[in-house]
Amino acid sequence: MARIAFILLTHKDPQGVIDQARRLTATGDYVSIHFDKRAPKAMFQQIRDALGDHPGVAFAARRLHCGWGEWSLVAATLEALRAAEAAFPQATHFYMLSGDCMPIKSAEFARNFLEAEECDYIESFDFFDSDWIKTGFKEERLVYRHWFNERTQKWLFYTSYELQKRFGLTRDVPKDIQVMIGSQWWCLRRQTVEAILDLIRQRPEIVRFFSTTWIPDETFFQTLVAHLVPRKQIRTRTLTFLIFTDYGMPVTFYNDQYDLLLRQGYLFARKISPEALDLRERLGALWQAQGQDFAIAAEGRQLFGFLTGRGRIGRRFAPRFWETDGSLGHERVVHMIVAKKWHIAKRLTAAIRAQTEVPAVDYVFNEQEANLPDMGGVANSVGKRERHRRALVKLMFEQFEASQLVFCVDPSALALIADFDGDRAETRVLFIDSRFDDDYVRGHMGRVGLVSPDAPPVMVDRLLPIMRNDLEHEADRVKEAGFRRFSILSETAGTDRNAAALAEFLGITPDAARALAETPYLFDD
Repeated sequence: MARIAFILLTHKDPQGVIDQARRLTATGDYVSIHFDKRAPKAMFQQIRDALGDHPGVAFAARRLHCGWGEWSLVAATLEALRAAEAAFPQATHFYMLSGDCMPIKSAEFARNFLEAEECDYIESFDFFDSDWIKTGFKEERLVYRHWFNERTQKWLFYTSYELQKRFGLTRDVPKDIQVMIGSQWWCLRRQTVEAILDLIRQRPEIVRFFSTTWIPDETFFQTLVAHLVPRKQIRTRTLTFLIFTDYGMPVTFYNDQYDLLLRQGYLFARKISPEALDLRERLGALWQAQGQDFAIAAEGRQLFGFLTGRGRIGRRFAPRFWETDGSLGHERVVHMIVAKKWHIAKRLTAAIRAQTEVPAVDYVFNEQEANLPDMGGVANSVGKRERHRRALVKLMFEQFEASQLVFCVDPSALALIADFDGDRAETRVLFIDSRFDDDYVRGHMGRVGLVSPDAPPVMVDRLLPIMRNDLEHEADRVKEAGFRRFSILSETAGTDRNAAALAEFLGITPDAARALAETPYLFDD
C-alpha cells in the first residue's frame, strides 16, 4: 500500500502548519517540515512544542534562510527530504507541498492513484529546446554564476551578471547531465529519492553547479530525475493543481471554489487563501473521507482562459472566479510615503531597504524604474500599473513574501491613497511635509510642462505664487483627508519627532527609526 511522506516547506502561520501536519498524518501518512529560518524563532518553537513527539512528523536537521530564486530553497527541500527518508522507512512516495497547498481528493483516492502506476510525477522538459521559460533569462540562468538574491540584492545580482557577461566568464553544464526544467511541485517514489541522494553524495560537483544557478528549484530535481529514471517511468506533470495568471503569479482559491477544485484531475491544489476558512475546513475533512467518488471534469484551466479572454474584450459581467476577494487581506500592512519631492521619498525608501527587513519600492504608479521585483506583464507600463493597481500591490506582497510593503505616492493621487486606505488591509500614510522655495517651484513647472526652458522670466515669476499655492493646497488636502493611520515627516521637525513618526509608520524600534531619521542629506534639495 502506498504511504506518502509530505515534504512541507513553509515560512508562516505556525498554527496552520500544525493543523496541516495533523490532518495529513491522521490517515497514516507522514510529514517532514522545513520552517524558514527567516521566520521568528517563537513561531518555530510553537510548531516543535505541538508536533515534536508526533511519530508521523519529522523536522529538517537544519533550518535555512530561504529566498526566492536561490539555492536555499533546494537546500531546504533536501534537508526535509533526508529527514523523511531516514525517519519513515515505510514511505513509498515523497510529495512536495507548501503551506498554501490543500488536498482536493481523499487519502484513499491518492493512495490508489499512486499505486496504479510505477512512476514518478514531475514536470521535466528540455531546458534549451522547450518553451517552458516564456520571458527573461534562459541560458543565463545556467552559464553564469548567481550568488546574490535578485529581489533583495538587485544591484549586486545584475552587476555580477554584467561583469561575467562582459569578461566572458561562462561555464559548462556538468558532464553527461542534460538540464531539464519544470514546476517545483513533484511526487517521487522512494527509489528515486534514494538514487538522487546517492548521486549528489557521489558527485558533489552537481550541487556546486546548481547552487549558483538562478531559480534552481525549477531545474535541480527535474534534471536529476530525468538523469536517473527511465523516461517511460516519468509522467511529466505535477499532481498539484495550480493556475498562473498572465502576470506569472499563482491564482488563489476561495470558499466558493470547493466543487471546482474537486473536479480537477489532481491530488492537491495551490494556493488556498488563508482567509478561506470554510474551504480549508471542508478540504481537510475530505482528506479523511472513505468511499468518496470524484467526477473529474478538469475544466479549471480552460475556464480560467475563457473568463480571462472575456475580461480582455470588455465582456466581464461578474467577478472572475479567482478574484472573488479583491482585498489585499486584513493580515497585510500597506505603508504609503506621500511626498511631492520625489528625491526625498526615494532616499528614505533606499534607507528602509538597507536598514530594515521591510520591502520598499519607489513611485510605482509614476515612473517605470521603481525598484520593483520581476513582476511580469502587470509592470510593463506605468499606465497598466495604474489600471491594475490593487493587483499590482497584491503581486508585490506575493513576490516579496512579506506582510508589509512600502511604496511612494505623489500627493496629487489622493483618490489612489483613499482607495488603499479603504481596504481591509491596514494602511499607514507617512506624509513628507516640504517647503517649496522659488527654485523648486520653477523646476516643478518645467517638469510638468507648464513652462518651456526658454519661457520669459517675467512669465515664470508671475506663475510662481499660483503654482506654490497649488502645491500647498495639494498638501493640505492630504493632511485633512482623515486617513486612519497618518504621520508627518518634516525637515523642520527635528530628529526626535521624525524618529517617532517613522517608528509609528513602520512599526520598528526607536533606535531603528532614529537611524532612518538621521539618513544623511535626507531633506537636501
